[in-house]
Amino acid sequence: MVDTLGDFEVALNRMLAELQLPPIDRALVERTVGKGSEHLIRSVLAHQLQRIDPTTEGSTCPAVQPEALYEQAWRSYQAHYRAINGRFSEVYDGVREGLQALREAGLPLACLTNKPRAFATDLLQAKGLSGYFACVFGGDSFERKKPDPLPLLKTCEALGTVPARTLMVGDSENDGLAARAAGCPVALVTYGYNHGQPIERAPHDRLIASLAELLA
Repeated sequence: MVDTLGDFEVALNRMLAELQLPPIDRALVERTVGKGSEHLIRSVLAHQLQRIDPTTEGSTCPAVQPEALYEQAWRSYQAHYRAINGRFSEVYDGVREGLQALREAGLPLACLTNKPRAFATDLLQAKGLSGYFACVFGGDSFERKKPDPLPLLKTCEALGTVPARTLMVGDSENDGLAARAAGCPVALVTYGYNHGQPIERAPHDRLIASLAELLA
């Protein structure tokens, strides 16, 4: 629903600056997001530490493992993301129109993301989207994250719907895999990140260019 690459890029680069590591570019963020903050931070740390690999000839610096910096990086990232959440992001075209049409059709809606729930609720509020959803769940709401089916099954329970009659609308392979495992039909939007891979390769029943197409 929201292009948050800008938020990720700014928060991660402020985190890296505190750790005295080189900044990342937008392309790396696009390939890495979508599997939760823990995976994102660990992947970025590993990538940036490789850029200053002390094992190269002539280096006298000790090797630093990503896990050694993880706790500090996590605290830094959380603080920076919370401070800028929504400031560098934009709602995709057709999202508001699609959500409004779904609500007018009387369909119950939930938001399920691998982003921490507090960040998700703040972002929806900042972008004027929170009023469309009966419930919001994040990557820290359940014991496991997408692509595991558990979050989707729990979301169906909260909505009072059965999986086979609950449409998952997503933008990544994680969403498609979670839907298949939970027994939900799935529509994937053709924009978004999907870890840098073509969205057509992800499990889906339908591809749409906009949420506004859902009831067409």
